[in-house]
Amino acid sequence: MKSFPSHATIREVGLRDGLQSIQTILPTERKCEWIRRAYAAGQREMEVGSFVPARLMPQLADTAEVVAFAKTLPGLEVSVLVPNLKGAERAFEVGADALLVPLSASHAHSLANLRRTPDEVIAEVARIRAARDACGAHTRIEVGISTAFGCTIQGDVPHSEVLRCVQAVLDAGVDQVGLADTVGYAGPGDVRDLFEKARRVAGERLACAHFHDTRGLALANAYAALETGIVRFDASLGGIGGCPHAPGASGNASTEDLAFMLEEMGIDTGVDIAGLLALRAELAGWLPNEALHGSVARAGLPKTFVARSGLVGMAERA
Repeated sequence: MKSFPSHATIREVGLRDGLQSIQTILPTERKCEWIRRAYAAGQREMEVGSFVPARLMPQLADTAEVVAFAKTLPGLEVSVLVPNLKGAERAFEVGADALLVPLSASHAHSLANLRRTPDEVIAEVARIRAARDACGAHTRIEVGISTAFGCTIQGDVPHSEVLRCVQAVLDAGVDQVGLADTVGYAGPGDVRDLFEKARRVAGERLACAHFHDTRGLALANAYAALETGIVRFDASLGGIGGCPHAPGASGNASTEDLAFMLEEMGIDTGVDIAGLLALRAELAGWLPNEALHGSVARAGLPKTFVARSGLVGMAERA
């Protein structure tokens, strides 16, 4: 029988990956309330924005202000996405705990998304590492290998190319690397296979899995990654988010559904699921014209459910 870890971490990415994919611009005070409520529900890692030009992504124009608020919460690891050195320098300035650089293993997707080839992004990652060392910042550098399981533009993305990118960013000096099913092409078998191969390359620096629920397999894929030793997952409240190059995508893995699956397996997430569901109901009111996803919110928690953390309902009283 497979032995699973006693604890897993869910990094909330709805404030970045979720909000950047929808038309609604959520006011800064609502974002801060989201962070406060998610923190009260036990979440201790959140990706709160991205340093990109406001004209390109007005939804995330207030990232510096949101980071400043998030940094007031003790023990919260605050991360941001950055596409280049300029964005990384902003992350260093505001004291982000971690920055995530997206690197697409698909050449076609990389050009469409960042207007750079994968190797050009890898070279930028090396410059980001050098800049961090030069300024004395302590920001963790993480690279997410996107389209690791296939691409809507290019089609097949060979495992050999994904692993080449993993090794290249490690050589460039990143602290951690993760694999992302950006367009929802992955299935559990492929996830298990690729994560096992990547583990042999990256060891303990293979630190995160990011799945989209485009074809209803996000939780199955998370389970498969868990079997390979992954204990850190990205997810989005209400399953919001997606990719502009994946038409019809339903969004990211739902935070509350993933937390429920892990807790039901006896894996402590530290998350108060009832508190998250209450926050999700608030989010639905904040985003009245946007679709939210997830099964637990529709069906509710089973009467027989007892969370591993023992935190059911505590965030509502916080």
